[in-house]
Amino acid sequence: MTWAGRLFNVRETFPRMLLLDLSGLAYLLVTCQTDNPPTGPQWVLAVLAFAAGLLLHRRRVWSLAAQTALFAVAMATVADTTINKVGTAWALGELAFWAPRYAYVWAGTAAVAVVYLALEVPASPDGVFEEVVGLATGLGLPVLIGTVGRTTRELGVQAARRAEEEQRRRESEHRAARSDERSAIARELHDVVAHHVASMVLRVGVAQHVLPGLDPRVAEVFDDVHRTGTAALADLRRLVAVLRDPDGVRGDASLTAIDPSALPAALDGAVETARRAGVIVEAEIDPAVGSLDAVRGLAVLRLTQEALTNVAKHAGTSARARLRVAVDGSDVDWEVADDGGLTAARPAGVPPGGGHGLIGMRERVEVLGGVLTAGPSGTGWRVGTMLPGESA
Repeated sequence: MTWAGRLFNVRETFPRMLLLDLSGLAYLLVTCQTDNPPTGPQWVLAVLAFAAGLLLHRRRVWSLAAQTALFAVAMATVADTTINKVGTAWALGELAFWAPRYAYVWAGTAAVAVVYLALEVPASPDGVFEEVVGLATGLGLPVLIGTVGRTTRELGVQAARRAEEEQRRRESEHRAARSDERSAIARELHDVVAHHVASMVLRVGVAQHVLPGLDPRVAEVFDDVHRTGTAALADLRRLVAVLRDPDGVRGDASLTAIDPSALPAALDGAVETARRAGVIVEAEIDPAVGSLDAVRGLAVLRLTQEALTNVAKHAGTSARARLRVAVDGSDVDWEVADDGGLTAARPAGVPPGGGHGLIGMRERVEVLGGVLTAGPSGTGWRVGTMLPGESA
């Protein structure tokens, strides 16, 4: 923040007070030296005013009280009260700039006015008007400046809030527009692409039945086309589910993928991460996981990471966990079980830690056509699922 900005920030009272003190010091060292050099009591009162302003710059009420008291002493003892008069006016302006309620401002103004009128009694009735005008100017101007500063600050805060609300409204409209667009794309995919692909798969299946005795090479081509079309339909269904409700599937269940050949190494990495955290993990990973499709491969990896993290978090680092990933035909059987570690006495039916992460895991499994099961198993906890493959 620049110095100009700090001078008009309600929290930055120190720079303003420092500038005021330097101005008062320049007044005593330069201006007063030409006419009436400051006396010893005047220096003492000025230094006390400078110190009180700096030490009490964040305590506006106490600062005004101290400056008013020094101003009263100055009016009673010295001829030139400019330093203490300006210090009192400045403290009153700071109070008006900060005050959460106008009662603070009225009380402070009244206190200064009483002190001034009690010690500055006019010598003749003709001087009353001048004293009143001078008092009104000396008190009204700092109060006015402080009030304007506070009002400007409040308007700035309100404008910032309105800008934030407008930004949130625009983001909400953008999200609604994107949601509508996703729904439209999903309908198009379902009504056009999926329909034609399904028709192609159906016709290939019919051709296989009505054309017996085909050349083996032609039959192999038909089989390949049928499998490819069926896989494409499965991927389209998953993509349509994500487009219609991306939040319901945590966004990346079907839109991001992992190279199937890298899945075994990634699972080993998740196991090693859990072991480094102190969990004893026994892993049974079928080498055939390297042949899974990218979508289910990513789901198996994310489920493993989440489950092992929950074991370390809720069962404790002394727990023993068992990971099993088996490929049965085109289906994937996955489970993670632990022995409960230090929390073996928890009540049955209550997942460790209240079941954190289970909702996201369940949604990830359901979008792939599986069902996640989770519950107590002996003294520990077990979570598992079967991710179905593509139907032939």
